[in-house]
Amino acid sequence: MKDLAQDEQGTPPKKAMTNAQKQKRYRERQKERGLQEMRGYLSPEAKHCYQLIAEQTNWSDSIILSNAVRLTYAAYKNGQIGLLNNWLKNNKL
Repeated sequence: MKDLAQDEQGTPPKKAMTNAQKQKRYRERQKERGLQEMRGYLSPEAKHCYQLIAEQTNWSDSIILSNAVRLTYAAYKNGQIGLLNNWLKNNKL
């Protein structure tokens, strides 16, 4: 009689991964790809902007966040960060 704990080749079955193990494995793979996770909370103004961008571009959260950081850096490097901040304040965003 065949042992139920082994498959046809005689190897034991793989143990199912827990959800936490799957998440850890996913994060490790993303890091290997050179990606970094960023976390934070959006203000009501930023959430409104996010919704408009998502609707108009169909971009994922990751693309929106990456582009936001890159555009902010570009404004900073070109001496336009003050102008950008003033525009946001004047337009209540």
